[in-house]
Amino acid sequence: METFDSIIIGSGVGGLATAICLARAGQKVVVLEQHYVPGGWGHSFTLNGQRFSPGVHYVGLIAEGQSTNELYRGLGIANDMVFFQMNRKGYEHCLINGETINFHAGIENLKRTLSDRFPKEEKNIKKYLTLVERVSYELQLIPKLKGWWQKITVPFRTKHFGKFALFSLKKVIGWHVKDPLLKAVLNIQCGDHGLSPNRACFPVHCSVMSHYFDGGFYPMGGGGGIIKAMTTGVKRNGGEIRVKQSVSKILIENKKAIGVQLKDGQQIFAKTIVSNADPSITYLNLIGKEHLSKGLIKKLEKTKYSVTSLILFLTLDMDVTQFGIDSGNIWMMKDENDDQNFDNLMNQPITEGDDFPAIFISCTSIKDPVSFNGRYHNFEVVTYVNYDQLSEFNGLEDYHNDRYKAFKEIVINKLMNNLEKIIPNAKKHVVQAELGTPKTNEFYINSTRGNVYGTEKTLNQVGPFSFKNKTEIENFFLCGSSTLSHGVSGATHSGVSAASAILNCKPDDLLVKNLDQKLRIYDAEDVSTWPEWVHKKRSDKIRKFKEN
Repeated sequence: METFDSIIIGSGVGGLATAICLARAGQKVVVLEQHYVPGGWGHSFTLNGQRFSPGVHYVGLIAEGQSTNELYRGLGIANDMVFFQMNRKGYEHCLINGETINFHAGIENLKRTLSDRFPKEEKNIKKYLTLVERVSYELQLIPKLKGWWQKITVPFRTKHFGKFALFSLKKVIGWHVKDPLLKAVLNIQCGDHGLSPNRACFPVHCSVMSHYFDGGFYPMGGGGGIIKAMTTGVKRNGGEIRVKQSVSKILIENKKAIGVQLKDGQQIFAKTIVSNADPSITYLNLIGKEHLSKGLIKKLEKTKYSVTSLILFLTLDMDVTQFGIDSGNIWMMKDENDDQNFDNLMNQPITEGDDFPAIFISCTSIKDPVSFNGRYHNFEVVTYVNYDQLSEFNGLEDYHNDRYKAFKEIVINKLMNNLEKIIPNAKKHVVQAELGTPKTNEFYINSTRGNVYGTEKTLNQVGPFSFKNKTEIENFFLCGSSTLSHGVSGATHSGVSAASAILNCKPDDLLVKNLDQKLRIYDAEDVSTWPEWVHKKRSDKIRKFKEN
């Protein structure tokens, strides 16, 4: 009979962060992952030698002294990571109705460049972006307020958050900005939480926007670079990670979690169980309603999950830089009617029409220059869809039939039609084009309805209404994007928060100050910033490709 101090179900960044903290505190920890590689949405994979990352497209606040940098340093994994800063003059390229508007790194730069393009809105731009900055700051301040005096002064310390917290993004931006195109530009990052402006929670959008105000950064090795550093961190501290370990049941005895049962019948026991899986999968599939309170069952019945996705993993044999492709993300929208475009994605049949009203494009071979073989460029092209639109494939034990293959071909062609608007004749240069669907998400990530952001980030499902790390079942905890926050940084923080609840300490207590830990950060497109070893890795990659 195997026993551990803690068993962690799922190896997403939340589960891995929990494991690092608990192992470093001296616990005997094991992470169980149902996939054949760890990482959840953070993992990377290769297709015919080309690397892709389905869930990590950029990370913010990576610069020295910023919160994500401090997070990785505090976890003791910074030395194992390298980040490349994306185009400072356009880490986000907004392509709306044929016009390109760029997000510059630095909030003052962003205010200036947007004001240059929309001079009549200059005052409104500055006021709105300052509000976004303040609301985000106050949102992060709330959990840090301690003691009687700080708590009683919360309304004064968080007055901007309090004034706008209960309104949708569409309402708040409508009160500040009038130009329809400018609204669409400022709303473009709704794609980072998967909600249209009329449903998006304003504070959540503020948090997302401010996370990238100082620019976007991409990890060397894609998302897998982060996962490799985190798994190394777990093992370095004595923890264990096991793949192809599908948990079928969380063992409950006298209202306490005591272990797990794997699909092969093996049982493993521990003092603490942590789930990095979705709350619905965790509670309804692994635990069972018979062990849950009526209140929790009611909450689960009302819980809605975020959008699901179609992801094209594409390799092109051409010099895409001649068409303006660089390390910046591209958000392409048909026109400035962002709510309508999102509704069309959700409600129109996926196979209808020649292209999609909104897509996201990431060229990883430029973001991560070490991955470039000197000839091929790799892309992830993403759009959101309604899970119910795949009803004919849902519920099947094996959905890989001829209709599914035909469906994928239609979708690939539509996404390529979008891409050809900026890279003419791209179809003639395709080396490989493989499509990930909501069914792919379910299979590899085991996410409810193939969702990409955990629970839907509407007002009634975030903050005090989100799922907590500490649960009603003794010795059982949750982490991941349905708890504290979503995204790479948010989910990682959720793992630290879960570990602090288990160890009965503050999250900051688990982030160890170590001056020897330092993230290496270089400019993705400025070769003069690269150290010799980066040049060598890149030249080795090019040489090996030519030899083959």
